[in-house]
Amino acid sequence: MKVYVDQDLCISCGLCISICEDVFVWNDDEKAEAVKPEVEEEFQQSVKEAVDSCPTEAIKIEE
Repeated sequence: MKVYVDQDLCISCGLCISICEDVFVWNDDEKAEAVKPEVEEEFQQSVKEAVDSCPTEAIKIEE
């Protein structure tokens, strides 16, 4: 599974980071980004929760 954050849609609410700080961090533009684009199995459920929680649907998953 791969994940990325669409920077044009991100509103910096921080939900994804609070849900899965092992995958999502703040970038220099103060928006979320995935530091591990290839998601390890142990974080996949948390990443899916972050996707479902994102108010702007900025987080995208590629299987």
